[in-house]
Amino acid sequence: MGTIFIFDRYGNLLGQIESRGLGWDGTYNGKSMPSSDYWFMAIGLNGKEFKGHLALKR
Repeated sequence: MGTIFIFDRYGNLLGQIESRGLGWDGTYNGKSMPSSDYWFMAIGLNGKEFKGHLALKR
């Protein structure tokens, strides 16, 4: 995998993760995001895109 982008329901970019990184900790600008649905777009090293959603539970 290459890069993963995390978005809120309004399409605002909350985080960008490299495939070898630690992942998203559920925060934005140092503040914990609420339990909700979030969306992601992953772009592979070959440029192929994969989109989906996830549920953040606290």
